[in-house]
Amino acid sequence: MAREEACGATPWRAQQSHLTILNQMVKYLAVSDALTMVYSALGDSTRRGIVERLAAGEMTVAEIRRPLQMSAPAVSKHLRVLEHAGLLRRRRSGRHQVCVLRDRPLIEAGQWIEAQTAFWSGTLDSLAGHLSEEQ
Repeated sequence: MAREEACGATPWRAQQSHLTILNQMVKYLAVSDALTMVYSALGDSTRRGIVERLAAGEMTVAEIRRPLQMSAPAVSKHLRVLEHAGLLRRRRSGRHQVCVLRDRPLIEAGQWIEAQTAFWSGTLDSLAGHLSEEQ
């Protein structure tokens, strides 16, 4: 191990600690409001892909997992983050878990972006008008 450290390699314990922190970040988002949870959940490309696929209709967890190159527990963690953000609802159908997209949080997040866009467009248009008057 001393040779690895001398060569610049990260010791195994440091690697393990880093992986644990990342794993906990996927599992538990320490966020306080719904909009933050939605944007945090959508900040990951895997979760955005799951949301895009669920937009076409409900799917079982197995169907969601099929194209993903990850373990079942990893997919389950992503689904829990989406569920915690209110973007996903799971229900049992026999032996399967069926996931359904809940679009209300997406609509609210889109409305927030639209409001910000309208505000800043108006502000920048006003500034442009003011600057052109001065010239």
